[in-house]
Amino acid sequence: MTIKILLVDDHTLLRSGVKLLLQRNPDFDVVGEAADGLEGVKRAKQLRPDVVLMDLHMPGLSGLEALQLIMQDLPRTAVLMLTVSEQAEDLGAALHAGARGYLLKNIEADKLMEAIRRAAAGEAVVAESMTGKLVAQLRAGSAAAQGQAGVPAAPPVRLTPREREAMGFLARGQSNKEIARELSVAESTVKIHVQNILKKLQLSSRVQIAVYAVEHGIGKQADVRRSG
Repeated sequence: MTIKILLVDDHTLLRSGVKLLLQRNPDFDVVGEAADGLEGVKRAKQLRPDVVLMDLHMPGLSGLEALQLIMQDLPRTAVLMLTVSEQAEDLGAALHAGARGYLLKNIEADKLMEAIRRAAAGEAVVAESMTGKLVAQLRAGSAAAQGQAGVPAAPPVRLTPREREAMGFLARGQSNKEIARELSVAESTVKIHVQNILKKLQLSSRVQIAVYAVEHGIGKQADVRRSG
């Protein structure tokens, strides 16, 4: 099934490069381009793409404002922010406004294509280097909520002690390699733990695991074990 893509970025050279890259794949169809947020909103409504790949900071109507308008009329469209901003505030604002993902412009070509496919399939995708910042925001919000509502409920699904431990490190935004070092196991073992967690909790991404862990206080447990 072909994925229809709209590119929205004020840099012509970047749009041309991304378009050439995507057109090499038979499952991608770049149906249009836009040089600013306002044009991007208009083109999105006209073309109804599956995925919008959009810059965050553009003159005139910003990517965030364009995202909000697109979500009002096309709530099922997957909007991926492709930006140079590594600010946690920008990440949080984009996801809160309905972005399906947040990617950095230094992303490798194969990872960009994978992210587009995953977003089109309904998954949330966030640059790995930004996951830790997202988790930090979630944990701050969770801590404030717990201060008012008490201790979060225990996870309803039974996880092994190792899976819970791995989840705790995921909640801190750590990579498989870093988790393997923390647990003194092979990286392949960590991958198996992650796969098992995804299956048991019926989740689709590491970001969702991190969110789940934060909501149930699992990341905090990992911090306590490490400090002890």
